[in-house]
Amino acid sequence: MTTPELSEHATIAQRIIGSIVEATSPALSPDGTQVAFVVRWTSFDQNTRLSRVWLAPVDGSTRPRPVSGGEHDTGPEWSPDGRELAFVSRRGEKKGEATLHVLPVDGGETRTIATMKEGIGQVRWSPDGRWLGFLSRVRDERYDAKDVSWQPPRKIETFFTRLNDEDWTFDRPTHVHVVPADGTTGPRDLTPGTHEYDGLAWLADSSGVVTSGARHETWDLDLATDLFVVPLDGEIRELTHQTGNYGDPRVSPDGTTVAFLGQDDPMRIGNQHVGIIALDGDGHRWISRGLDRTFTATAGTQEPHWVDDATLLTTGEDRGETHLYRLHTDGSDPERVTDGPITVAAFDARGGSVVACVSAVDRPADLHVIEASGALRRLTDFGDRYAEAAHPVGWEKFTVPTADGSGEIDAWIMRPADLDESERHPVVLNVHGGPFTQYGETLFDEAQYQAAAGFVVLMCNPRGGSGREDWWSQSIAGPKHPTTPGTGWGSVDADDVLAVVDAALERYPFCDPDRVGMQGGSYGGWMATHLAGTTGTRFKAICSERAVNNFLTEEFTSDVSTSFKVEMGVNHLDDPEAYVSLSPIRHVRDIEVPVLIVHSEEDYRCPINQAEELFVAMRLLGKDVTFYRFPGESHELSRSGSPVHRRQRAEIILDFFTEHLT
Repeated sequence: MTTPELSEHATIAQRIIGSIVEATSPALSPDGTQVAFVVRWTSFDQNTRLSRVWLAPVDGSTRPRPVSGGEHDTGPEWSPDGRELAFVSRRGEKKGEATLHVLPVDGGETRTIATMKEGIGQVRWSPDGRWLGFLSRVRDERYDAKDVSWQPPRKIETFFTRLNDEDWTFDRPTHVHVVPADGTTGPRDLTPGTHEYDGLAWLADSSGVVTSGARHETWDLDLATDLFVVPLDGEIRELTHQTGNYGDPRVSPDGTTVAFLGQDDPMRIGNQHVGIIALDGDGHRWISRGLDRTFTATAGTQEPHWVDDATLLTTGEDRGETHLYRLHTDGSDPERVTDGPITVAAFDARGGSVVACVSAVDRPADLHVIEASGALRRLTDFGDRYAEAAHPVGWEKFTVPTADGSGEIDAWIMRPADLDESERHPVVLNVHGGPFTQYGETLFDEAQYQAAAGFVVLMCNPRGGSGREDWWSQSIAGPKHPTTPGTGWGSVDADDVLAVVDAALERYPFCDPDRVGMQGGSYGGWMATHLAGTTGTRFKAICSERAVNNFLTEEFTSDVSTSFKVEMGVNHLDDPEAYVSLSPIRHVRDIEVPVLIVHSEEDYRCPINQAEELFVAMRLLGKDVTFYRFPGESHELSRSGSPVHRRQRAEIILDFFTEHLT
């Protein structure tokens, strides 16, 4: 059977997506001389993403090399004596099983320590080397049935029982497990029951772990999460007491203090900070408040790393960049360690060494050593390989004043390669999801293949996004929010997006004002439908992807139903009009431009009915609408969907804009 020839746009997408090889999950040996890390790449032949564990000397004396032989090997973790590496794979006999292995670094047989029915994450070796702790879901016995026709009905008693990209969770909660490192006995569940847990940090004496979760009865109403001490033997003890959201714990070297990420008000969205709390639970305090930025990251949040008992390293966002910061337990101002237009996507610090996986707009993440000066010394060359295969395009950052004079908007323009600036070219504006996320200095495959197809690409971080001061993210909270009232979605954020378009058309004469399209996903999809119905023919074509189109039905059907009160300030039963007024579908009669709807059938975050409602309304009104639904995909289609579906999605979108803008 011959492989069908790909179209021009499918070929561009496959070249871009298939050229991305990246380093992630760095793990330093205890003495800081070697680093294990994961290399990930995409296989279109197998229609999946593959990964393998590699090893490199920190001094760069020899080239990095793969040390595991599987195709789905992840999560390397060094034993305390530096002789072995634990890692996770999928080498079980049954489909879907996850396996935990130990590999002797200097040679020898790889041992299988545990096989679990569900995925394994957060593998951590106990300080005494006797145990491996990890997280894994525990299935209810209903999943042992021959098929779903034999399963009993589910009794639903809380919200958040089924989550996007996870399916049902309440009857397969994530628990903390431990297994002897020598594999002599099977794993033991330290947190049995119905509650979910996340994060895992060993106590210094190896007597137990610290994790986070929600064990109180009203967890799905108040949305609080807490830190807990889970002993190997004994009762679980809470460190915090339903006063906020606290997670991603790490225990100090002396074993007296727990560092974590979070905030004190679970009913607001905004900057997350690094806190510390004594292991005896005697109150917590924030040590990163000297910098008004979030210390969670769009590129991937990591728990804070202790350098010594008074110093930590962590990542934080800053106006499109993500950097490494040094924090101090005395609460003095955070110090930036790295600099420049980069994104620190993952890092580790141990044995006097610091390593990080760092990406830029034209390069996937390479593994680097971070010198004491903050300079980066590269250990891998995946970025060079990408440049040779994918031909990255031009990129420039610019800023635009907000219409009300309150600040400036960070924006970026990407030019196609070999752009003739004496001519005018079609433009595609991208709006990110969230809204509490950011675009910036990291490889974004979507922008790359749009530019490769001949479009000038615009991106920006309007108000409501991350990487800025807390007030910036709070600007579009609901007007009735009890603590941080704002002007709501579609107010200053829409003003910011349009201001960026106006500024780009004025500053860059090669941008054709008569051929501007717009695309967005999730919150960006909401913005796409909103702009389609409120800006006339200003945009010549709009792609609305995985969007919220009807906020009222969204809050009844989403996997996170009832949580939008955190942004709105009121719930949809007490004030349905607050949700109706922000629903872009109410402007559907005013849509005058072609609209492309792209949605996944297993999207539980913004369920498929959101797309169906918009399609039905536009079709009834005789509007120009095209609707593509992707089977077997979730809200994460554009990021982690199957490679073939990602290529097909890119082809559909590029074809749409080519038809209407060129």
